[in-house]
Amino acid sequence: MSTVKLFSGLFLTGALASVTVFNLFTDKNPGKFYPENKTYAKSESPDKSQFIGKAFADTSAPDSSRFTHMMLAQGLDEPMEMAILPNLDVVIVERKGAVKLYDAEEKQIKTITHFNVFSGIEDGLLGVAVDPEFDKNHWLYFYYGVGGNKNVSNLERYEMTDGQIDMASKKVLLEIPTQRTYCCHSAGYLTFGADGLLYLSTGDNTNAEEIEGHNPTDERPGRRLSDGQGTTANSKDYRGKILRIKPEADGTYSIPDGNLFPKDGSTGYPEIYVMGCRNPFRLSVDPKNNFVYWGDVGPDTNVPAEENFLSYDEINQARKPGFFGYPYFLGNNEGFPKYDFETKKEGPKQDPSHPVNNSPNNTGVKNLPAAQPAMIWYGKGESKRWPMVGKGGASAMAGPVYYSDLYPNAKYKLPAYYDGKLFIYEWIRKWIMAVTLDKNGNYESMEPFLPDLKVIAPMDMKIAPDGAIYMLAYGTNWFAKNTDAGLIRVEYSEGNRNPMADIQIDKQYGAAPMTVSFSAEKSRDYDPGDKLSFEWKIGAKKVSGSKVKHVFTKPGIYDVALTVSDPQGGKGIATVQVKVGNTPPAVSITSTANKSFYWDNTIFDYKINVKDAEDKAIEKSAITASFNYLPFGKDLASALSGASHGNVKYAATEKLYASLDCKACHTMDTKSIGPALNEIAKRYAGKEGSDKKLADKIIKGGSGSWGTYPMPPHMDLPEKDALEISRYILSLGEEKKQLPLDGSLKLTEHVGQGKEGAYVLLAGYTDKGANGIEALSNSSHIVLRNPLIQMEDYEEGSANVVIATLNTGYVSSIWGKNGKYVSFKQIDFTHIKKIKIRLQEQGAGGLIEVRQDTEKGTLIGSLPVSAGQPKDVKTDWKEFEISLKPTTGIHDLYFTFSNPGKSQVGLFFLDWIYFEN
Repeated sequence: MSTVKLFSGLFLTGALASVTVFNLFTDKNPGKFYPENKTYAKSESPDKSQFIGKAFADTSAPDSSRFTHMMLAQGLDEPMEMAILPNLDVVIVERKGAVKLYDAEEKQIKTITHFNVFSGIEDGLLGVAVDPEFDKNHWLYFYYGVGGNKNVSNLERYEMTDGQIDMASKKVLLEIPTQRTYCCHSAGYLTFGADGLLYLSTGDNTNAEEIEGHNPTDERPGRRLSDGQGTTANSKDYRGKILRIKPEADGTYSIPDGNLFPKDGSTGYPEIYVMGCRNPFRLSVDPKNNFVYWGDVGPDTNVPAEENFLSYDEINQARKPGFFGYPYFLGNNEGFPKYDFETKKEGPKQDPSHPVNNSPNNTGVKNLPAAQPAMIWYGKGESKRWPMVGKGGASAMAGPVYYSDLYPNAKYKLPAYYDGKLFIYEWIRKWIMAVTLDKNGNYESMEPFLPDLKVIAPMDMKIAPDGAIYMLAYGTNWFAKNTDAGLIRVEYSEGNRNPMADIQIDKQYGAAPMTVSFSAEKSRDYDPGDKLSFEWKIGAKKVSGSKVKHVFTKPGIYDVALTVSDPQGGKGIATVQVKVGNTPPAVSITSTANKSFYWDNTIFDYKINVKDAEDKAIEKSAITASFNYLPFGKDLASALSGASHGNVKYAATEKLYASLDCKACHTMDTKSIGPALNEIAKRYAGKEGSDKKLADKIIKGGSGSWGTYPMPPHMDLPEKDALEISRYILSLGEEKKQLPLDGSLKLTEHVGQGKEGAYVLLAGYTDKGANGIEALSNSSHIVLRNPLIQMEDYEEGSANVVIATLNTGYVSSIWGKNGKYVSFKQIDFTHIKKIKIRLQEQGAGGLIEVRQDTEKGTLIGSLPVSAGQPKDVKTDWKEFEISLKPTTGIHDLYFTFSNPGKSQVGLFFLDWIYFEN
């Protein structure tokens, strides 16, 4: 039976009469490429000549197991761009000014210099590029917002030798005036083309907030900084552009042939290659035809468009210099109406073939080149043209174009399948796509690239001289140092596959001296029979073995690297950071009561204890403690794991919030693109209807409440989820009732609430940090659940679940078979005297035994069950009691089922158990 795979997920088989192919992409095995929008009968074999520039039999995407990804370094502080040196060392710039060097041989990263930068409103140290002749001249180029009172960003050149940058070698190539009053858009990416020309992207540097749902074209007196016509659409301004220059040996530059304006600067700055950009954040140059690709991060407007609103992010292609539309057009040259910020009225749109810049803030030519449309564009909702890009917040990025023949002897070069493909990626949506172009460079299709990689906010992507792909992960939170920010290397193996290195450690934090056990035993190799060897690099020390121990004698942050090798020379690398100097606090909760179950109207006593090796004296006011009844039970474990702020009631909602794109614009305590959640909670505290108002804002988006920077809509979010999120945010402003650190609680909230529900006692503490190691948090909790447990909810075992349908619903039970068992984990036996059990005598009967810790562990109770055949299987259930031997402490609980007659299989059915105190 033939199978066709559509949209990398839908399968249609030969059982169908016909299939319409809209556009076929796959991530595993596309096999055949069909023309778009044609219907084929199941017996029809399309003519191979219809396939667009593709070899019919040689188009299979490579097996994903042939890609090995490795985190080379982590814990970076806002990494922005990287430059890969000929020896595979990597220079990384961080926005706040640090320049770091990853030493490929030593597998260590270190800070080699620091620029004095202005790092407000998205500015800072933004770009770095290595000179094509670095082996000879040792030149690196940097672009950054210069610290101090002069509002400029500089493009500068420095010499680098022996892993150090000579700051005295500074050459200023270009100084770009900026404004630092309003946010946003700095861009700042640097890259060289194959012709040795240097490209620099610059953002429009325009007030992005006060746009009243439109484009930034505010021409009122005193509003110059809110008018993008004075920057991106201004031929005599460097901002909102892609500049192209030829660096010269003396530290200056010359203007190459073929830029947008004449070299004499009569009609525009001669460095400009592309204008009409908003925030061309990441760009690349095709190494064969010099086409320029870039991702332009779009606005959030309320202007209706072909798809929802005119708020597109774009992937652009410039085959020659030109004007790419902003702030007059987006996407396929869809125009913005001329908005009058004084009268609040909309006027006509511009003609993309003859755009005119009549703004009083324009100092360049009025008649602009014809606007060029984007190659790919998409908004916040689902895209009909490009459904694979997803929905939500967006930040489009353009990566390299790959050609296999440019890496003739590269060990890790990608297969020919990716030849000529453009890589694009998404900072917020966290995907990478391989875009197929036809022989003329026109868009043909896209498909996911390494969808299992899960890069957290991909920030940069480059191909190294050895063919490997390098990526920077910015990490989870904006404007912050993130533990998941790092340098990633991806290798492709054509024959022998590289091992996948994996590090497991028993502790990451602690006081000096600190002994850490490292294990590589979860490392794997997809090639059967390969015997792996393991080498560890811990500081300057190298050790071998799948398991090693190391004693860290001094405080500090240590990078540990593991290299896993196979007999054919394949290698995989993993890294981890060990932080010595601060011990996580120890938080414990003790009680003389049972710590697994609750019984209505009983008393639960508790005592909370906190110890911290570095803080010594614990401030009781810094300990958080709460006690809540939750009217649910089965989702409790996941809810607890999401309670990062101690609010167990909204823990599940906090997980939902984290799964959306909200964290891209909001942090808990500090203003980012949007306001801090705590500030939102304060503003709306105690105001009736605030939860519904915020929920409506979450769904519909909008602006005006916290400045005018628009919040993107979430139209597909169910209203109940939006309401839960709004209530979670509002709960952050509620005065937390501090539970005493010891006391007694009467368990009354469950009364009349049914079978589900649990009480949760939660305690936490965050220490003060020590010895240069950040503050650490820890918590402890006790969950008291209903003492009635359904047998089918067992956690381990070999019984079958059976469902019997009744007139009033159904009864689910387990079938107790001869020689089988079920178990429940970590049960506190304190004060438990007996277990009541509901069962049905249907079958051969036998013996139920209750054991501790294992199925053959200590016997603490038993119940013989008679053979029988009930008259009515739906209603004929009986309750029995199993007395237990006196037992204390926490144990795994096992129920075993047996009958001496080996031929007897089915013994009885079991419904539930109830623990009695």
